[in-house]
Amino acid sequence: MSESLHTTENSAAGQDRPELQKAIQEIVDSGLAGVSLRVNDERGEWVGSAGVAELGEAAKPPVNGYVRIGSNTKTFTATLVLQLVAEGKIELDTPAADYLPEFALDRRITVRMLLQHTSGVFNFTGELFEDGTVVAGIPSTISGQEWVDNRFKTYPPEELVRLALSKPARFEPGTGWSYSNTNYVLARLLIEKVTGRSCAEETQERILGPLGLSDTVVPYTSPEIPEPHAHAYYRYEEGGQQKTVDITRQNPSWISAGGDMISTTQDLHTFISALAGGKLLPAGLLAEMRTPHPKSGFGLGLRVQDAGNGGTLLFHNGGAAGHAALMYSTPDGSKTLTASLNYVDDAAMSLAGAFLKAMERLVDEVFGGEQAGSTDEVAEPTQPTD
Repeated sequence: MSESLHTTENSAAGQDRPELQKAIQEIVDSGLAGVSLRVNDERGEWVGSAGVAELGEAAKPPVNGYVRIGSNTKTFTATLVLQLVAEGKIELDTPAADYLPEFALDRRITVRMLLQHTSGVFNFTGELFEDGTVVAGIPSTISGQEWVDNRFKTYPPEELVRLALSKPARFEPGTGWSYSNTNYVLARLLIEKVTGRSCAEETQERILGPLGLSDTVVPYTSPEIPEPHAHAYYRYEEGGQQKTVDITRQNPSWISAGGDMISTTQDLHTFISALAGGKLLPAGLLAEMRTPHPKSGFGLGLRVQDAGNGGTLLFHNGGAAGHAALMYSTPDGSKTLTASLNYVDDAAMSLAGAFLKAMERLVDEVFGGEQAGSTDEVAEPTQPTD
């Protein structure tokens, strides 16, 4: 990895920034097992961690450990699609069915709608409606023991799409907004159809290689996660008893391109800084990526939010069953916050409310007024909003 695994908190820049250590301790105090934070700003770089890497042990999370980054994967996938748009191989406002005729998609669904979650397609990990109704999809982290029992199962991406398309759409294409992992599995299949290569190969050639992101992995079906890493947990009920299991190893094909990637806070910093700074996309397409939907604030694979101080904050967060990652940047990429988290997940997302308050405090501490948005990405996949 790119830095010592035993870096102590604050030592990366030799800075004493107790307000940052206090902020991550508050996140741990809100109920998470551990958090590792990296801040790059005008004062240099600061890294630190709080909590524990493993329940029942004393060691803190590694400051640059590997973590399942959940829906941050979507920002990588959207970047690939937009690079192909820049090369004339894909058109944003062309029906997605023209590229993927095998699924008989509604022809009103465009590539842009997939990236912006305005297609209306059912979310294969399950839908939570405003009235509290849940419509189940595949076994996911809203499913309790059923997800635990199936966590090593392989789900081909085509199977996930066909399941989603067998369910009623949430709304007519382009008439609403709803976060759906299905959109990004379709985007992955679109990339593979147009290029004739796997999404992992395209990610390596177009993003990971050029940026030197040697600690970022597209695992597909492999349950492994490189060392070092903090552990992820899941709590569920079996026979009337509460059980907590270590789910660090799992087959991530259940979430696919909706959130399967593994990375580190260092690599996420490099990626979001390069993306925001215009190193991955031409200016016109980067501007489209950063144009928010009026209802959601979601651009094309990236959230855009007005900062409380008159500026703008670019970000995406993501949770993947006991692991989560935060990724924030100013529009020019000069100031970033990246973090990895480990916690005890459950079907009820019981940590979501407390975590949101602590996360807002952390973002405010670093960016001075910019808001953190919603927890739904971290509470994935029940309603992984961004």
